[in-house]
Amino acid sequence: MLFLYILLALVAIIAILGFIAPKDFAVERTIDLSVSQQTAYDALRSLKQQDEWSVWAKKDPNMEKDFRGTDGEVGSVSYWNGNKDVGEGEQEIMGLQPPHRIDTQLRFLKPFKATNDAYFKIDAKGEGSHVAWGFSGSSSFPMNIFLMFMNMDKSVGGDFEQGLANFKTYIEA
Repeated sequence: MLFLYILLALVAIIAILGFIAPKDFAVERTIDLSVSQQTAYDALRSLKQQDEWSVWAKKDPNMEKDFRGTDGEVGSVSYWNGNKDVGEGEQEIMGLQPPHRIDTQLRFLKPFKATNDAYFKIDAKGEGSHVAWGFSGSSSFPMNIFLMFMNMDKSVGGDFEQGLANFKTYIEA
């Protein structure tokens, strides 16, 4: 009988956590560059060039890569399959608003399945540019419970900061 009460209590706790846990997350980081808005936009929309400054490409330089479509155009896809640090997935360009915005969709396959949206916003700033890199998504029950214990901003934000710093070095060289 005690086992039944414990089981019911656990089910109730999980149900309550699933109800109150956040379902949405968003991460954004920014950087100022000494290159023009157009130069930053042209480099960022190239999925192939992203390997030059990507944090994840550095975490697994031997990862399997494949590209489909015309690089830098809507519908182009970058596929990767790497070690446990990068997993498996693909990124597709979903929308372009030259020279202001690039929208992509990230489809993670391993270690877990998820589909998230990402973007680059590029604004002119004097003779240079200001770039914002963002990532957002939703988690349904029961995965949303993990968002209570895992801060996506802290988890992914550091990689975005390092990626933007790498991009700055790459594009300003």
